[in-house]
Amino acid sequence: MDAKLQPPAYKVIPIAFPKGSEKFCEVCQQVAYIQCPKCRVTFYCNVDHQQADWAAIHERICQLLVPIRTPVLTLQQSSFVEKQIKKAELVEICRLVAQRKLSEGKHQEALLAAQFCLHCSMDVHRSYSVQLVPAYLLLAEANMGLGKLALVTEHLSQAEWVVSKNPECGLSIRHRLHRSLGRLHTATGNLDDALFHFSNDIYLASEEYGLNSTVLCGGYFLMADVFAKQGKMSIVRSLYSEISNTWHSHLTKLLETQVQNTANPAKFSLSPIDCSQQNEVDKMLRAILEFEQNDCRKDSSQIVLVAHCLAMLWFIGGDSLKAGGFASTALQASQLIPEDDLTEPIQGLLQLLQNLQTDAQPGCN
Repeated sequence: MDAKLQPPAYKVIPIAFPKGSEKFCEVCQQVAYIQCPKCRVTFYCNVDHQQADWAAIHERICQLLVPIRTPVLTLQQSSFVEKQIKKAELVEICRLVAQRKLSEGKHQEALLAAQFCLHCSMDVHRSYSVQLVPAYLLLAEANMGLGKLALVTEHLSQAEWVVSKNPECGLSIRHRLHRSLGRLHTATGNLDDALFHFSNDIYLASEEYGLNSTVLCGGYFLMADVFAKQGKMSIVRSLYSEISNTWHSHLTKLLETQVQNTANPAKFSLSPIDCSQQNEVDKMLRAILEFEQNDCRKDSSQIVLVAHCLAMLWFIGGDSLKAGGFASTALQASQLIPEDDLTEPIQGLLQLLQNLQTDAQPGCN
């Protein structure tokens, strides 16, 4: 384990709790024998679980748990409300951490963060509240990554039940639920059912975000995977083309804004794509690029488009090395196409990268 991820040092001394007031492990709910030496309100059955929880979520929320788990002597309504507000803040933190862990492929750590997200959500909301659905979907995705399909089915069944109890549930939640159900059916080989759910996912997402939204691309990509399993490669190419064009349009606009903000420091802002989204988009576009490069019907224009997307994505994300590599790939492919429309934008991006490298050299202002 990385040194910066190590939990605070402590002596493992068994804690003897009075009968009837035992503490339980944060990870497995078994009887606990050690506590976190920093917050002193979180307990574990063994060191392994303490270390796992620290890496997954506890490092991020350790001190935030103190006011929530410390008994309050007063029965004032304001104290209860303040605790509920703090719990709601923890739900959002855990949701974001779980999403980031999933995007990094750290499914076990994402699972622990998602479990805490669900527990906090249950403390704040009713058992059939639609606010629980995001936590169930995170748990399903984490268990999907761990290959525990029975648990995926259980969590998605819970999510479906909650949605059925809330007919006014928003389109955003419903499209995400269908996407998760589609992924489950893909994993179990029920491809027709998977396509049904992905179709609903895309329809609901388009109603919520619009036909040109990048949100739809995730559904298109997962649907393409199903069609690939069915050997329907012409449909796969069509879906990949839709994804590439949508992201290229979106990233081009983001890049223009980024360049303008950099030129005018007063308007400078952080990257408009967060770490989780960047990792997900990178994986998707890399898969499409690999498909295009290995396709017997090699389409140079698609290779240019996707490589340019990846170059812009990483330029916006602040990784000049990756941006330069993909930009060079795009430029090389564009030179095979007479008067390709993207040659000039790609050369412009490479010039921006060169300017950044020049500015970063010692002695340059």
